[in-house]
Amino acid sequence: MDLGKFRNAVSKGQLEWRRHILERIAERELRQNQLVQVLLSGEQIEDYPNDKPFPSALFLGFPFGKATHVVASFDEEGDCVYIITAYEPSLDVFEADYKTRRKR
Repeated sequence: MDLGKFRNAVSKGQLEWRRHILERIAERELRQNQLVQVLLSGEQIEDYPNDKPFPSALFLGFPFGKATHVVASFDEEGDCVYIITAYEPSLDVFEADYKTRRKR
């Protein structure tokens, strides 16, 4: 995934918000503008180049001082970002840096 092209699409508002993500962010009391900020300025901490139909990645940001993970995929040809899910990472799953998965 070309991060520059990805962020350019996000900055232009070329985002696809499916029903699933809208339901999840409502349940988790997150806001769309928080997730956009994470995608624009957060750190890409995992890359999933083989995801279908488009490559995706996990981003970490701290809107309003709270760790937030956002998973998004990018259709480079269509220049569209698909927001897949967003959540506050659990310390049961991630180390205190919110980047490193705990070994199971």
